[in-house]
Amino acid sequence: MRDFITDINWDRWSELFWTHGLRIIIVIVAIYVGLRIFERMIGPVIRTAVSAQLEGQPQVEVDKRADTLSHVIYRTVWFVAMLVGLLTILPELGINISALLAGAGLIGLAVGFGAQSLVKDVISGLFILVENQYSKGDVVNIAGIGGLVDDVNLRRTLLRDLDGAVHTVPNGEIGVASNLTRSWSRVNLIVAVSYGDDLDHVFEVINRVGKELAEDPEWSKDIIEAPKALGVENFGDSGIDIRILGDTQPIRQWDVMRQLRLRLKKAFDAEGIEIPFPHRTLVTVGQKSADGIVVRQGGPGSAT
Repeated sequence: MRDFITDINWDRWSELFWTHGLRIIIVIVAIYVGLRIFERMIGPVIRTAVSAQLEGQPQVEVDKRADTLSHVIYRTVWFVAMLVGLLTILPELGINISALLAGAGLIGLAVGFGAQSLVKDVISGLFILVENQYSKGDVVNIAGIGGLVDDVNLRRTLLRDLDGAVHTVPNGEIGVASNLTRSWSRVNLIVAVSYGDDLDHVFEVINRVGKELAEDPEWSKDIIEAPKALGVENFGDSGIDIRILGDTQPIRQWDVMRQLRLRLKKAFDAEGIEIPFPHRTLVTVGQKSADGIVVRQGGPGSAT
């Protein structure tokens, strides 16, 4: 072991360290410090630009847009910085990057023919971000899947559904993107009442409950326009369907609808308004039904 240490050319290693090794350390430190500074600067700059672009929009929309763009831009710059750093360090290790780049170019050309879907994903992702179709934190329906946008970049979108499952959707597969939480959201609810109820009275109760909910300090910050009865939507088999509409802050419509259902049920009970449900009357053989007809058991094809 002593002979091995003695045989080491310390002068050569010292020279290598103070030339190549020191340069490598400087490159690594410079990239690290540069990325840290960029990370601290990009957030406020993007937020200022987005605030000016979305002037008059709810603050939650500004926050979602700024967070999404900051995240995507930082990761893109990080990737470019790592690539530049690698190409700078390799020559210090004695690797000829000219031959490496030439070989990589041939490989990239061959891979490019089979990576058309990747190019399509990236182009689609670029349009999604530039057009602000949706951002991180939005609830969307894309490629037949609905959920909360957990993350979005140039290649793919991550959706988390109500079961907690995360779906990875390539941006190139997105034909139509339905954003349920852009700028504001909507309460869209159908409530059924009995045919025997006075509809004018029903509308009055619904509008009163919606107004009380919108004026409640606990819920007023979530409601832009109080839910109210739009009118009769349909004549159902056992009741009349009434549509209720109202506007809320983004992503708050579901909580507001749950609270509205609760209050409507209590108000309907207090006002004697019936919420219809299926009824079934069972009459045993030999027993008179409600209209006085005696039910008899018959054979196949016979009337009872």
